[in-house]
Amino acid sequence: MDILADIMLGIGAIGAAIYCMVLSRRLRRFNNLQNGMGGAVAVLSAQVDDMTTMLNSARDAAGESADILTNLTERAEASAQKLELMMASLHDLPDSTQGQTQGTHQPEVRQTPSPPQSTSQDAPTPPVFVSHRMMKAAE
Repeated sequence: MDILADIMLGIGAIGAAIYCMVLSRRLRRFNNLQNGMGGAVAVLSAQVDDMTTMLNSARDAAGESADILTNLTERAEASAQKLELMMASLHDLPDSTQGQTQGTHQPEVRQTPSPPQSTSQDAPTPPVFVSHRMMKAAE
């Protein structure tokens, strides 16, 4: 019985040794920097570092752009307030046409020069339509 136990123990030790050699070879191929997963892990690690630096630079650029946009928005709002104030002050000015035509209420009519007439009788000139609009302040 002792001999049988020793033989089984020896077979188990030889099997474990073979198993360890197979695992060693697989691990060596796995960690190979040129063809195995070790190379892929090294490449991915380098890419993660590059992406981290790019992310930080993009974050800084976005922060600067946000600051510039905030500044421009504040300037635009200040300009809009000034324009609103100017428009409101225009309503306080007297109407310039009232001072010129105090006695008459007829609008001023401008004479537009007629287009030159062509000497050719074959092609009549199309009429020119001119629109005169009076500008009124919007309330």
